Amino acid sequence: MHTERVTIEGTAFLTTLRLAGPIGLLALHGGVEGGTAELATEVAARTGATLLTFTQPEGPPTHIPSTRIGPCAPLTTFLTHTTLTVSLHGHNRRATPRTIYAGGSHRPAARILATALTNSPFTPITTLADIPHPLRGLHPDNPVNQTSHGGVQLELPVLARTTAPAPTAPEIPPQAVVDALTAGIRLITESGFHLR
Repeated sequence: MHTERVTIEGTAFLTTLRLAGPIGLLALHGGVEGGTAELATEVAARTGATLLTFTQPEGPPTHIPSTRIGPCAPLTTFLTHTTLTVSLHGHNRRATPRTIYAGGSHRPAARILATALTNSPFTPITTLADIPHPLRGLHPDNPVNQTSHGGVQLELPVLARTTAPAPTAPEIPPQAVVDALTAGIRLITESGFHLR
């Protein structure tokens, strides 16, 4: 496990990188989208996936769009080491408090994760036309799409990221979501995720 401080657009981040398997769990907004870093950490530990999280240890939380994060050494190392990324994000759409949107460029992997998430209390959506445009994660500058096989961007509502009604440190992800994502990552690995 390697930690490193980086500065992006004037905002200080603490990155945590653990190199392991070819699938990578990424949380770019761990300091803003509560629970995403903790969820990525737990699922990566269970599945042997590579892990990279960004948190903000001090100052007011700042949300920098995914397309503007990087280049920095930890992210470059992560993208070079992994071949498929699962990037965890948070959405706060009041109309869909139990919906998980599965975007990103690797559509077969998105469908595998969505199938696994049907065993959780949340509804996964994979049809791109049904995912709000800002949550689709398809931009080529988005790190989720910059590994050799692309990736899946999961947009999770608050209830799928943390069990606490108010922010805690660390956040505690719901066990059902941890279990479902763990199963999904394992299925992607077993399926030969490089196939499109």
